[in-house]
Amino acid sequence: MVLPFQTSFSDACVFSNPHRQYPGMFSALKTLVYIQIAPDWLVVKNVKTGVSVADVPELAISLLPHPKILAVGAEARKVAAEQAAQVVNPFAHPRSLASDFVVAEQLIKHQLRKVLSPSWLSVAPHIVIHPLGSPEGGFTQVELRAFHEMARAAGASSVFIHTGAILADHELLSLKLPNG
Repeated sequence: MVLPFQTSFSDACVFSNPHRQYPGMFSALKTLVYIQIAPDWLVVKNVKTGVSVADVPELAISLLPHPKILAVGAEARKVAAEQAAQVVNPFAHPRSLASDFVVAEQLIKHQLRKVLSPSWLSVAPHIVIHPLGSPEGGFTQVELRAFHEMARAAGASSVFIHTGAILADHELLSLKLPNG
């Protein structure tokens, strides 16, 4: 169940863009993307087309002076073995699911490009982020806000944070999403 944004989080919460313009104008073109995040797995799925990417959440980043992303997912370890690179998992931390905000944002951007079809008229997608796992005491407001900001920076028009059971496609498509 997805609820409006609250200061105390229950099973789910919603963050959306209150400054939407032209409500409903592009709603038929909007894509719905479902992202499941775990320390050892990242699944990004375009719910409307069924295109999905599932991989380890790792990036190979070149070393200084000009760090850049060399590879993502399982390829990251292979590239790091061949070149001077650091492998980073932005979701692996003993106390928090989000450990490196900037790297996590870049990883989500990269995986989104794989599931969204390139078009001359691309409209920012709705994104449902589902942090997996059950930390003691639940996810903090800071963690949930970090996931929201990651998705917004990756290009989402609206972001929904879901905690609870994994959602099926028909459940995702029946969500009440904002028009626009």
